[in-house]
Amino acid sequence: MVDLSGVEFWYWWVFALFLLAVEVFAPGAIALWMGISAGIVGGLLYIFPDLLWEKQIIIFAVLSVVSVAVWRIYARKHPPATDNPNLNKRGSDLVGYSFTLTANLKNGMGRETINGVLWKIKGRDLPEGTKVSITSVEGTALIVEPEEA
Repeated sequence: MVDLSGVEFWYWWVFALFLLAVEVFAPGAIALWMGISAGIVGGLLYIFPDLLWEKQIIIFAVLSVVSVAVWRIYARKHPPATDNPNLNKRGSDLVGYSFTLTANLKNGMGRETINGVLWKIKGRDLPEGTKVSITSVEGTALIVEPEEA
């Protein structure tokens, strides 16, 4: 069995630096908070050199779980600001766009080329030549409604 009673504070600091390096190469904020937790445990061990290794592990585990959980809650409530909120939501830019159907919309389904891209469209059955407007996006399909004359 490995004897962990000889763990010194700098072991935790080296582990913290390792976790921070992992965060640099594989960002995701989990290794960051675990690294900070390891640094805190190292600081506690520096201040209290008689801290049992079992308590060190428990403190590290609790700090890691709590800090990652708090970070995830914070990140969900405060998403990063962006100048292009529709990035990776291709159809979102087309909401409100009007066009004329070049083929019948049968059984609520059809295909239409819009800005050089072939899109699946959904809506009620409509004949070719009907002027429609895109009202929303459902997955990869554009939802259309006929425009009022």
